[in-house]
Amino acid sequence: MAARIVPAGVRGRNVVPGAYRGVAVTSFDGELDESSLVRHFVGREAYRRTRFIVVRNADQTAIVAVQKESDEPLFSPIRALQLLVGPAECAYVEDPEVDTAIPTALARAALRHAPGKRGVAVQGRYAHVSFIIEPVPLQVTVREVVPPYPAKLLDQAQRVLSLAETLPPMELVSEVVEFDQLARGRTASSYLLPCRGSGVSIAGATVKYLDERPAREAWLLIGCERSEQIHESFYGERAPQVDICPRKRPGLGGPTLAKCCLLETHNEVEADRTVVVPWGASLALITDALATLAREWEPTWALA
Repeated sequence: MAARIVPAGVRGRNVVPGAYRGVAVTSFDGELDESSLVRHFVGREAYRRTRFIVVRNADQTAIVAVQKESDEPLFSPIRALQLLVGPAECAYVEDPEVDTAIPTALARAALRHAPGKRGVAVQGRYAHVSFIIEPVPLQVTVREVVPPYPAKLLDQAQRVLSLAETLPPMELVSEVVEFDQLARGRTASSYLLPCRGSGVSIAGATVKYLDERPAREAWLLIGCERSEQIHESFYGERAPQVDICPRKRPGLGGPTLAKCCLLETHNEVEADRTVVVPWGASLALITDALATLAREWEPTWALA
């Protein structure tokens, strides 16, 4: 009977269990090396859902994978074990604010509380315990324009990741540009903004709002292609413009999330693998966009 296994899904970075109910926690008054753990655990019964065990001895922690003789009965003897992370590379963290079902939350907690550790077990909200091995979150640049505040796309993506149980760990990198930054070098006595909700005021200049359809002036439009289309519909011509579209902003070629008001009901993937969502994207569309980025940039990642 084998005493060592190589379980699927535990190679590479950002290794996270598929469910914390598959993670058991126990104490062991002995060395946390593989041979000692094999001798201790193999032959002992484990619950049917148990696939991993966080083993603790005082301030030392190890993470092991186990294979049982069967997953059918409620309890079954362990027939094989593999040490995934030994005590020299492992830490145990307690943070009641962390939802340990969320890979991004696990990675954030590991990097904050135990930087440099290869494996980190986290006891979080509801006292649930899970772990992450080799936390290296995928950095996703979020292109946005403000005001209004907070930057909506960035805020929505953060909210999605705070609940996403099946996305790999991600770190959102803000690339937020303000309206007045975009307008620098294009001074005017009158500016036309897409809507009053933009909340922009420009000292020494008149500010009008396109959605209120004001009387035509010699203004500078701070907007996007859709704003120009609306302006042309209202006034029969296009206006001088500063383009605010995040989609058109040049990037560095990494994973990027942007938005465009020319999209209304679906996302699009650019040639550089930027994913673009509609200007008024729902959380469902943003979830789909982040999942697309995960497939493009972390194609082999899966819950262990």
